Amino acid sequence: MDFEEKPIHFFPGEECLRSHTQGKSHFHIWPTKQLPMNHSKFNSYNFWCFSFFFTVLLFPITIADLVSEKKALLDFSDSVPHGRKLNWDPATPICSSWVGITCTQDGTHVLSLRLPGVGLFGQVPANTLGKLDALQTLSLRSNGLSGSLPSDISSLPSLHYLFLQHNNFSGDIPFSFSPGLRVLDLSFNLFTGNVPPTIQNLTQLTGLSLQGNHLTGPVPDLNLPRLKHLNVSYNDLNGSIPLSLGRFPNSSFKGNSHLCGPPLQQCFPISPSPSPLLPSFPAPPTTPQTHNGSKKKLGTGVIIAIAVGGFALLCLLALVILVCCVKKRNREGNNVLKGKGASGGRNEKPKEDFGSGIQEAEKNKLVFFEGCSFNFDLEDLLRASAEVLGKGSYGTAYKAALEEGITVVVKRLKEVVVGKREFEQQMETVGRVGQHPNVVPLRAYYYSKDEKLLVYDYVAAGSLSTLLHGMHYLLYYFLSFTVLYPT
Repeated sequence: MDFEEKPIHFFPGEECLRSHTQGKSHFHIWPTKQLPMNHSKFNSYNFWCFSFFFTVLLFPITIADLVSEKKALLDFSDSVPHGRKLNWDPATPICSSWVGITCTQDGTHVLSLRLPGVGLFGQVPANTLGKLDALQTLSLRSNGLSGSLPSDISSLPSLHYLFLQHNNFSGDIPFSFSPGLRVLDLSFNLFTGNVPPTIQNLTQLTGLSLQGNHLTGPVPDLNLPRLKHLNVSYNDLNGSIPLSLGRFPNSSFKGNSHLCGPPLQQCFPISPSPSPLLPSFPAPPTTPQTHNGSKKKLGTGVIIAIAVGGFALLCLLALVILVCCVKKRNREGNNVLKGKGASGGRNEKPKEDFGSGIQEAEKNKLVFFEGCSFNFDLEDLLRASAEVLGKGSYGTAYKAALEEGITVVVKRLKEVVVGKREFEQQMETVGRVGQHPNVVPLRAYYYSKDEKLLVYDYVAAGSLSTLLHGMHYLLYYFLSFTVLYPT
């Protein structure tokens, strides 16, 4: 069908014509008669014309980028099994309803992906998360991911923070990294091989955590002025520690039995063995027979000195062992006393109050109820700043502010001796009671032999006790007035 072409005046001396031919739009510009107009009107026409062209040309590209990133996330979700169900519905907006996703302010790219402790396991396929070109933060820590780490993830051009600790990644650490990387945490995995020397090129790096792996070889000379945190402990590294890393504490390198140099013990050079051709002792000089008595006396004195020195050394060694045993016994007694008095101290740090009894092997086992939208694990909860809200018959309540801006209430139970199965059944009952609109819902709980925690929503309006006692005197005045002046 043919349409009549209608010219649209955009600026003096030209006309912009839009014609429709076979369902497609075409723009034609040809000179026309000069129209009289002032300079301000000329600028406004130019502005609207260029805005129109930029909108037509760039908007489809922006939509295409977000669609491709959405497809990459869906491919990752379909390829990697996960325990907790992700609400990644292709029919819903990615930036406003998908859990763990944060987009840019204009909603054109995915800015961060945070999925800690959601039960991911298996290998991370290539060409999935590696397609998120604008991604700045990636956190997949505290899961069960395994296999090698795809290099297209570590080399994302905009990546600043990479948190993959407490997984089962294996193989060599990739050699390619984003040049703008600031924090790299690959601790407590199964990585092998050497520490990549290309880390030296990460001039923006402020934190490097590689502890708890099976890395071998020497520690590279990381002369990075912005590096504030370094931990390569509990690996199989060897050799001497570079002088540029001597400023870090002993804890950054411990657990490597073949590593030496400051801040660890000094490296001692291996002295060459003596030549077998040289005699061990010079030939004894010829002495007169009259000196035999003095030689025998000198030999007896040396023997007595050696005997006395050996006896003194044994006594000193026994004394050192005795002191160590006494200190160990005193330390164990102090730990028992601290464990008994941990619930009553007011000067203790809040984080230690509700996390002191948790063992390292039992962490990251926070159990969430169905329908809970919280996205944190026990490690985040223990690292949060906390303050005491109040104490009751069954324990102490703390207000915990997490790093992601979430505020919850943590109830630490005391003197509750119950089995794990019975405790879980009771928590299920409490969780069903919390579905009532007038009851604060129980969101999660943690159980271990020495520690039991409950996690609730934080209600900023105050406690029930405050509301009741705040109205006590008003109620008393009203009743007294009614009795004295009945109507």
